[in-house]
Amino acid sequence: MSSCKHKGFTLLEVLIAIAIFSLISLSSFTIFDTVLSSDETSKQRSERHNELQRAFVIIERDLSQIARRSIRLNGEPPLDNFLQTSGEAFLSDEQALAFVRHGWTNPGLLLPRSDMQAVAYRIVDEMLERLHFNFVDAVVGEEPKVRSLISNVSALKFEYYDGKKWQKTWSEKSLPLALAIEIDTKDYGVIRRQFLVAGSKIAKNKASGENP
Repeated sequence: MSSCKHKGFTLLEVLIAIAIFSLISLSSFTIFDTVLSSDETSKQRSERHNELQRAFVIIERDLSQIARRSIRLNGEPPLDNFLQTSGEAFLSDEQALAFVRHGWTNPGLLLPRSDMQAVAYRIVDEMLERLHFNFVDAVVGEEPKVRSLISNVSALKFEYYDGKKWQKTWSEKSLPLALAIEIDTKDYGVIRRQFLVAGSKIAKNKASGENP
C-alpha cells in the first residue's frame, strides 16, 4: 500500500514569492504614477497655451482697432494723448497702457452706449489684466470692469515704432505706426508680439501688398 506525500512551499520560497510580487507591484505603481503625472503636466501645459492664445487674440483685436480719440475719465476734460501710459488715469504704477478702440459690437446702437470702448492693460499681483468701461467717457465714480488674461507675469513692457526705430516711451499727440507688447512670464520667459496700428502708412501698405 503506497502512501501519498504532500509537499508544500518552504518559508524561503514564500518569502521570495512575496518579494517578487512586491517588486512587480512597486514597478506597476511607479509606471502608473508617472503616466498620471505626465497627463497632469500635459493638461497644465495645454491650459497654459490656451490661456496665452486667448489673451493674444484679445490684445491683437484691441491694438488693431485703436481709435484716434483721447480718453475722458470721471467727467474730467479729455486727456492730451491718444495713448495713456503708467502712472496716469486708472492705471497702476507698473508700466501699462490705455486707449480707446473701435469695434465694440453694438448693432444699430441698440444698447445705451457707444461702439467705441476705453481699454487698458496692466499687471496686478503677477496677473496681466484688461480693463474697460461701459461708456467710452467714464462718468464720475465709475469703476472699470477687470478681466484677468495671463497669470505668472513678472513684467510688462510696451514699445512704439515711429517709422525709424522702436521707442520705449510715447509722448506724441499721435499714434505710432506699430505697437509691441513684451510679457515676461515665469515659465516661458519673455514673449513679444508686434502689431500694426490701424490706419498707419505701414498697415495700409501691407493691406495693399506694397512695401513700407
